[in-house]
Amino acid sequence: MASSLSTTPSFKPKLSSSKHPLSLSSTSPSNSLSFRRVTAVARDISTTNNNHLPSLLKKKQQQNDESTPLVKDPRTLWARYVDWLYQHKELGLYLDVSRVGFSDEFVSEMEPKFAKAFEDMKGIEKGAIANPDEGRMVGHYWLRNSNLAPTSFLRSQIDITLDRVCDFANDVVSGKIKTPSGGRFTQILSVGIGGSALGPQFVAEALAPDNPPLKIRFIDNTDPAGIDHQIAQLGPELSSTLVIVISKSGGTPETRNGLLEVQKAFREAGLDFPKQGVAITQENSLLDKTAKIEKWLARFPMFDWVGGRTSEMSAVGLLPAALQGIDIRDMLAGAALMDEATRVPNLRSNPAALLAMCWYWASDGVGSKDMVVLPYKDSLLLFSRYLQQLVMESIGKEFDLDGNKVNQGLTVYGNKGSTDQHAYIQQLRDGVHNFFATFIEVLRDRPPGHDWELEPGVTCGDYLFGMLQGTRSALYANNRESITVTVQEVTPRTVGAMVALYERAVGLYASLVNINAYHQPGVEAGKKAAAEVLALQKRVLAVLNEASCKDPAEPLTVDEVAERCHCPEDIEMIYKIVAHIAANDRAVLAEGDCGSPRSIKVFLGECNVDELYA
Repeated sequence: MASSLSTTPSFKPKLSSSKHPLSLSSTSPSNSLSFRRVTAVARDISTTNNNHLPSLLKKKQQQNDESTPLVKDPRTLWARYVDWLYQHKELGLYLDVSRVGFSDEFVSEMEPKFAKAFEDMKGIEKGAIANPDEGRMVGHYWLRNSNLAPTSFLRSQIDITLDRVCDFANDVVSGKIKTPSGGRFTQILSVGIGGSALGPQFVAEALAPDNPPLKIRFIDNTDPAGIDHQIAQLGPELSSTLVIVISKSGGTPETRNGLLEVQKAFREAGLDFPKQGVAITQENSLLDKTAKIEKWLARFPMFDWVGGRTSEMSAVGLLPAALQGIDIRDMLAGAALMDEATRVPNLRSNPAALLAMCWYWASDGVGSKDMVVLPYKDSLLLFSRYLQQLVMESIGKEFDLDGNKVNQGLTVYGNKGSTDQHAYIQQLRDGVHNFFATFIEVLRDRPPGHDWELEPGVTCGDYLFGMLQGTRSALYANNRESITVTVQEVTPRTVGAMVALYERAVGLYASLVNINAYHQPGVEAGKKAAAEVLALQKRVLAVLNEASCKDPAEPLTVDEVAERCHCPEDIEMIYKIVAHIAANDRAVLAEGDCGSPRSIKVFLGECNVDELYA
């Protein structure tokens, strides 16, 4: 396996070099959607240039928040609450935006921008190239209603994959598919990072039963101690563990590293990894080819037109969920119902549009305030982490679609209620006013028949309800705006609906601020830089090895290492490399210590002759 997966992954961000607009049409000529590729030389938009904003938002920016308090009259607030409350009866979902201070005039000014956003979303669903930098369609909406896919081939791909996921999960859970020793699988070890982990982690925490047919663990980083911990926790159950490896390209370094570490653990335990391995990857990727050659237990496709952060409704999220006994078809049904609601081309009747409008108002259309996500339900703890990636990786862009340098973004963080009451609510209420809040409320506290009163008339859940409502009121009293999303209970259907709601809100907001929400050039830049660090480390090790092979061994200063690497400009990084390898017993400090960089002299401690003459 080690020979199949390259140990030096290639990190080549797909950057545009075109200096001219590029129009890419949908598969349906009558419903084309044109985007322009970001130019190499971009126009810089000053933060003081707000000509693109509605006039009322400009006025709001010019005023101090404290000088323009929100409406506080109880009767007026009640009327505003009733007037703006959105309800989806079938899903049992409510959206309250009454504690955001937009005016009717602002809504009127935003309607033309939303008319364009609705058309943009319509084009995306019809197959437009919505990610022009990578030349890709954006089709995660098709996953919960394959009839929307623009071609019969795509529809077939979606339906066949869903059926295969359900059949495989059923066969594993029922014991039809057995471990190599003939027993049942008891554990899942999911190896993936980013969108390949955050969605499945959120869904597992939110929906997995107390005693699932298979318990799940995640390796979602390249931290050796973290990997060791997850493998150690499996103990003897490693032999009954189904390992799901998730990587679209098949070459993601963190996922590849996790896979190699897991395979090593299998070898040391005398286990045959391929008989317990499942790959979820793009067809014909390096991982797909490896799994095919080695005859892994199963392979499932990732689609070119589904990004990692919107992949929860693909095999990426559905297979782990189904193996835990979660009703994935109900989750898809909830998402499909929400998709229908968020297609409505009317701002007041579209919950995703209402969210996007509130984000635009609260953050001045330029990300000037953070979004604090506060789910008052333990099972929804990871929703804020899931939204962090979905929103920030989508909206945080340096350039807009016209090539202007805009540095857009919307910062997301959160905890859970009422833990937040004992963490950062103090600052939110009384400190710097740089945020707006999103409360997630769940009405049902426990399953029917399981509640009881701690004291006359008051249950444990009543205290949680009181903390949510009290915190919302206390924040608003000090002019802190908030949104509240309410669901009846946490079920596969409501979780699917919430995922779909925020996916659409992100798409609409991206249209409002004119950015490409479906690529991540900043992430690719970080990967490229990481690969350069590892390449430099190899040069450092070669220089140290050559010096260590002398008789006697020649300890080198950091400056000498940098000079012999012909990289004097990288001396700080070389020092950090030396400190790291020394801390892991791969080099010896002959003199000095890492707290005083110029004092150290380093050598490897042993000569690797093979490397010397390689």
